[in-house]
Amino acid sequence: MGKINFMAFRGVVTDIEDFMMGDPNESGCDKLISVTDESGSIVHFVVSPDTYVVGQEMIVEGDLVTGYYDGDAPVILIYPPQYPAIVLVKESPYRHIKVDYFDSDFVSSDGQLMLNLTSSVPITLTNGQAFTGTPANRNLIIIYGPTTKSIPAQTVPYQVIVLC
Repeated sequence: MGKINFMAFRGVVTDIEDFMMGDPNESGCDKLISVTDESGSIVHFVVSPDTYVVGQEMIVEGDLVTGYYDGDAPVILIYPPQYPAIVLVKESPYRHIKVDYFDSDFVSSDGQLMLNLTSSVPITLTNGQAFTGTPANRNLIIIYGPTTKSIPAQTVPYQVIVLC
């Protein structure tokens, strides 16, 4: 997986329904999750078995979520827009999540977050297995708490998940 131009949309889940992708034998495997932000804009996220849901938390109507998708991927021109979700996060006031490409200095592509990795930070794959390579120059999901007030903000993450 090359560098992804992650785009995000955050809002409240207003509807969840089954979504048919093609094979009728796969019925029920994909979901269409409708999300509405504060300004009333709507996005439909296609959530497949390949979508990584942080913490494998159940998403229900009324949840505040952030969906991450590839901003450079081709999309069908419909309204509301419909994006295949790469990562879906059920928001929580007790943690922060950043989904982005991190360079060799562990700085996010938007320059907003720098990771200070220690040996105690778990680095895993999306399937929960230990990641044994370097997380530098990769697409990562960062679960973290407090940060410094510097630019970029620095943090020792709670967990790093590598998107291979």
